[in-house]
Amino acid sequence: MGRRNIPEVNAGSMADIAFLLLIFFLVTTTFEEDAGITRKLPPIPPEGVVPPVIKQKNLFTVLVNKNNDLLVEEELMEIKDLRQAAIDFLDNGGGTNEKGEPCNYCKGKRSEDSSDHPNKAIISVRNDRETEYKTFISVQNELVGAYNFLRNRESMRLYGQKYTSMDSIAAHPQTGESLKEELNTKLEVIREMYPLKISEAETNN
Repeated sequence: MGRRNIPEVNAGSMADIAFLLLIFFLVTTTFEEDAGITRKLPPIPPEGVVPPVIKQKNLFTVLVNKNNDLLVEEELMEIKDLRQAAIDFLDNGGGTNEKGEPCNYCKGKRSEDSSDHPNKAIISVRNDRETEYKTFISVQNELVGAYNFLRNRESMRLYGQKYTSMDSIAAHPQTGESLKEELNTKLEVIREMYPLKISEAETNN
């Protein structure tokens, strides 16, 4: 009795299929990008220029110790309360700006013990070297959230659209140049009303 021929699978096309699948996954796979905190370092003042004197009431101090405790304006505070405290400080409007103009759009208490004007208000953050990174990020998020709250409020009042929404559209690569220019003009107006001034002081040991 003769031997039966065992049918063989033609594997010649399998390599082509595997190659096509590899290309497909390379094209469709998205890679996560590391995200960081967007900050612009203040420019170095020209030689011989004396920095302006900052009144204590225009300085909002936030200290974080090695145990991740939050000390805001020399008082213990929970992180969940930090955003509202920063909003109250930035929006106080108790005085005038550098030009002697009052803050007509501020809705704060206008207390003489708090900031004069959003253009003068500075938030100073200082961390301990042993502060957890998670706490550092949480503090930064709450402070930036305070600015975004106030910017969104004024943007809705002036333009009927949130500042954060316009900022996202302006930064999108598919946004047209004319729309991007229009949005950036509006964004600049809002940034001048509430300029982001977060100063990170030297870390404590």
